[in-house]
Amino acid sequence: MKQLKMAVMALFTLVAFSNVNAQDANNPWAVGFGVNVVDFYNGSDFGDQVDDLLGNKDWNFLPSISRITAEKYLDKGFSLQLAGSLNKITWYEAEDDVDALYYSLGANVKYDVNNLIGDTSQWFDPYVYLGGSYVSYDSNGEGMLNVGVGFNTWFNDNLGLSFQHGSIVGFADNVKAHYQSSLGLVVKFGGTDTDGDGVYDKEDACPEVVGLKEFNGCPDADGDGIKDSDDACPNVAGLAAMNGCPDSDGDGVADKDDKCPNAKGTKANKGCPDSDGDGVADKDDKCANVAGPAANNGCPWPDTDGDGVLDKDDNCKDEAGPASNNGCPEAAMTEAQIATLAEYSKGLEFAFDRAEVNKKTAEKLDKIFDLISPIKDVIFVIEGYTDSIGDAGYNQYLSERRAVSAKAYLVKKGFDANRLETLGFGEKNPIANNNTSAGRKDNRRVDVKLTE
Repeated sequence: MKQLKMAVMALFTLVAFSNVNAQDANNPWAVGFGVNVVDFYNGSDFGDQVDDLLGNKDWNFLPSISRITAEKYLDKGFSLQLAGSLNKITWYEAEDDVDALYYSLGANVKYDVNNLIGDTSQWFDPYVYLGGSYVSYDSNGEGMLNVGVGFNTWFNDNLGLSFQHGSIVGFADNVKAHYQSSLGLVVKFGGTDTDGDGVYDKEDACPEVVGLKEFNGCPDADGDGIKDSDDACPNVAGLAAMNGCPDSDGDGVADKDDKCPNAKGTKANKGCPDSDGDGVADKDDKCANVAGPAANNGCPWPDTDGDGVLDKDDNCKDEAGPASNNGCPEAAMTEAQIATLAEYSKGLEFAFDRAEVNKKTAEKLDKIFDLISPIKDVIFVIEGYTDSIGDAGYNQYLSERRAVSAKAYLVKKGFDANRLETLGFGEKNPIANNNTSAGRKDNRRVDVKLTE
């Protein structure tokens, strides 16, 4: 008996070094066989029972296969265990005081403690159990309650060692309460592995294709550490950063998308180099070392006359001119501009006997300013006029004031004062009949013109 107890304690030490796998849905069936020991309570209080459990003289042991179990995994860590035990009792209350036969048949519900404490199945697979059994001792029998603990440790996916210890307590006093411990081999079976890759179908994400355990049974055909379903290049080893595809030139563009897989390039150019950084890949760039637009095959546009207007936009490639005139030299003012100026000058009117610029005239002068400001090296003249009412000398003075007032408005907006001249013509050059109020209104005006 002492040797059996030492074996049990050694078994606990062995667990820490074993590869353990709990019985589960993959292998739902298990059978076990081994030996059992029975120890009847010889005290009523807890201390007596502990001392009885740890003692080494009152254990009953049959040196042969004396316990057989059959188990079925149910769900969520629960299993149903059917167990039968046989033993020879020689120590009931004292050593060699009896020579009786003992057997029990029962059922236990086991619960895998890993479901509560977290998965420790890589080193320890404990469980608790509760159940009932019919126990016979010396031809006296009764139904009894079973409660206890145990653990499994597995040598491989199917074969393992099982230890179980519990108390068996009755209610009819036909059989005295006792401990029962067992040690034996257990075999799991019933799992299905269709593709034979070592991953059971219930855990195999690819049950019909041979794969790897680290990928839940799915394959990695090129062996690059990226399973085929996530690998954009499943038959060519590549990089995780490239979704499993190779990048031969290390430019960050996978070979399958790289137009120049052996020359380091840029993503913008689909993996091809662009030496001058103009956005045109060297293979398409006729001026690979000088930046130029794609529209000119990577070469810069020429500017033959050096006027800052590229030949492609220059209507006078051999004669300098401003961009505003499409690269051609321009006259001081075009005929269209002169006509527009004359149109804007209509209605530059003033109130009776007044020289101040009113709102309506200011709006007209704003348009004239926008028209003549871009025109360089041209002098304009502002002519002032009055109607025929009043003294001619006074009207001459009033017309000059009106011209000066219009000039001041344009200068204030930013026009060069040196390019504006003023003249007063008094009552001269009427454009309407001074005998009507409407005609006199039209004659109280200024005109903006090119100098003669």
